[in-house]
Amino acid sequence: MKKILLVLIQLLILCFIFEMGTWITYSYHLAIPGNVVGLVILFMLLWSGIVKLHWIEEASRLLLKHLAFFFVPISVGLITLGHIIQSKGIILFLIITISTIMGLVVTGITSQKMIIKKDLKTNE
Repeated sequence: MKKILLVLIQLLILCFIFEMGTWITYSYHLAIPGNVVGLVILFMLLWSGIVKLHWIEEASRLLLKHLAFFFVPISVGLITLGHIIQSKGIILFLIITISTIMGLVVTGITSQKMIIKKDLKTNE
């Protein structure tokens, strides 16, 4: 029971940050989705130490564990866009491929730099 309550509180924290991002996007008429603004806010809060990782870790693990489930509505929605995929499929494929490769490269480089930085700190 205690763990369920902990996860619910952590989910509320994450939902609050998401809603804050959505509110900022709506209030300032930004062309960026609210969830992206929320992720930036969460990153800044974690990076600055205002929010500690252990405050949201269990809920984050739960969400990541079931991440594939969240793509089901998107996949079903794609079925209705068959005409667009048929006419622009090659362009979409190239965009998805290039952006995936870019994401992997940036993530890999960032991870390697963070590992090296962490190793340097532990060796000091």
